[in-house]
Amino acid sequence: MNAIRIYLAGPMSGLPDFNYPAFNQAAERLRGLGFHVENPAECAPCGSWGEYMRRGITKMLTCDCVAFLPGSQAFKGATIERRLAADLGIPECRVTALLIDTETVKTYFLLLKSSMSEEEI
Repeated sequence: MNAIRIYLAGPMSGLPDFNYPAFNQAAERLRGLGFHVENPAECAPCGSWGEYMRRGITKMLTCDCVAFLPGSQAFKGATIERRLAADLGIPECRVTALLIDTETVKTYFLLLKSSMSEEEI
């Protein structure tokens, strides 16, 4: 079975280095646990906030789950990602939960994926 695809979301705008170190550290740890991680901090520079969001959302739509870094709730981009994921039925979780209880989370997402009908996939 394919690895569970995780999209990282979290605070970026206005933070030093756009919080890339936290995103990259989380991506490295999650990949080490066997997840496929889409990390917006790895996108090539593109200029505008809107273009970064469009690129990130495009990647998010390919994922099984959106994992939020601490502090996400106070940031516009992460709020948009959370709302869109909820509207589209993409489950969300906290990065810390994935790191603490990896096997339970993997089992949950594997069961979720296997219960989807062909039309939903």
